[in-house]
Amino acid sequence: MARELTKVVYKPDTQKTEEYIIIVNPTEYKKWSEGDRSIPLAEVVDSFQVFYSTSGNQGLLGQASKQQLENDFGSSKDVDVVEIILKKGRDQPGDAISRQTFVTNAARGSAVIDNKGKGLTGI
Repeated sequence: MARELTKVVYKPDTQKTEEYIIIVNPTEYKKWSEGDRSIPLAEVVDSFQVFYSTSGNQGLLGQASKQQLENDFGSSKDVDVVEIILKKGRDQPGDAISRQTFVTNAARGSAVIDNKGKGLTGI
């Protein structure tokens, strides 16, 4: 079963490429961003994990350190940081993901046939 994802991306400084990203539930986020603050943040966000990227939101994502959060948000408390990102960030809908998208057996290899010097008998 596929599940929709939406990222909310916040860039504290327009002159830099660093961005903070959180994953949200799209329907709850839409209601929350339209002013329905009665929805608990735990239902709006997928998790309170704040991701950080130095190469834009399409690059590799790592978890933001407490020091980075203190420097850019004035707090390292996850609830405070997530709320700021939700208020000031922009949403970026993503594709649905499903279990069939990923290969779960790494032992299958890369599915590349190497027949250098062996002909097809060595396969």
